[in-house]
Amino acid sequence: MTRTIGVDVGGTKIAAGVVEADGTIVDEARRDSPATSQPAIVEAIVDIIDELGKRNEVEAAGVGAAGFIDAARSTVLFAPNLAWRDAPLKRDVEAKVSMPVVVENDANAAAWGEFTFGAGADVADMIFLTIGTGLGGGLVLDDELYRGAYGIGGEVGHLRVVPDGHLCGCGNKGCWEQYASGSALVREAREFARSGSPQASRLLELAGGRYQDIDGPMVTKAASEGDGAAIELLDDLGRWLGEGIATLAAVLDPAVVVIGGGVSAAGDLLIEPARRAFARNLTGRGHRPQLEMRLATLGTEAGIIGAADLARRR
Repeated sequence: MTRTIGVDVGGTKIAAGVVEADGTIVDEARRDSPATSQPAIVEAIVDIIDELGKRNEVEAAGVGAAGFIDAARSTVLFAPNLAWRDAPLKRDVEAKVSMPVVVENDANAAAWGEFTFGAGADVADMIFLTIGTGLGGGLVLDDELYRGAYGIGGEVGHLRVVPDGHLCGCGNKGCWEQYASGSALVREAREFARSGSPQASRLLELAGGRYQDIDGPMVTKAASEGDGAAIELLDDLGRWLGEGIATLAAVLDPAVVVIGGGVSAAGDLLIEPARRAFARNLTGRGHRPQLEMRLATLGTEAGIIGAADLARRR
């Protein structure tokens, strides 16, 4: 059975796996991500491919990179949170590994993984949203991964939803990911705790009394315990998410929206307010079929599986 390597490059870690044609991961490896050094990121990718390639017979590698990838799937044009600017990633990695390399946007790779082997496997049109540090997106339309004319379609996290809103890493203000992401959740939770409100007591307790140490999993934990403030924070995030999905539905009309990423671990505490906000804001509501909102099923492995499958289909 044909095996390929999938590599998922994020801002804090690089995860990779050897993947069978049926989407099964049979070997894995991880590295810290040297996000501030372009050459160091390349070396880390090469190192992890070499490690897996020595232990397994593989025919190609797919690299899911957090950034804007050109139409040739070779160059990282820009990455808001990594040190990549017009980086010829395919060329640099292929020069040091003994196999063909395909480069894809990390959210596109995860979207393809969920579409082919996960929560979107039963439909032809799907939007994938990954809610982590930022808000990534991938579009599958008519059974094809949509990349746009220049390769960078699907960057839904950078839709501007608040004119002159919070400054985004992309350089604009008011992007959707500044309101519907893990970073947004943490920012609001810390600001609330810093206000001195007694309602933030559980969040502060989990953070050891330091509002600066509050993180997303703490908010999810407090909310799962029934803490009102944490539930409200996730409700606000879900509202932003649902309103944005309604806008996307007006343009793309997908059958399913699949929601993944670290913040999706909140489950119904996030998805239910998103569904309510979507239903309130959908154009033509009450007179059209409504998409289904689902949680991703492949978890953190979606990007690895999708990148490997795209390398197989190169």
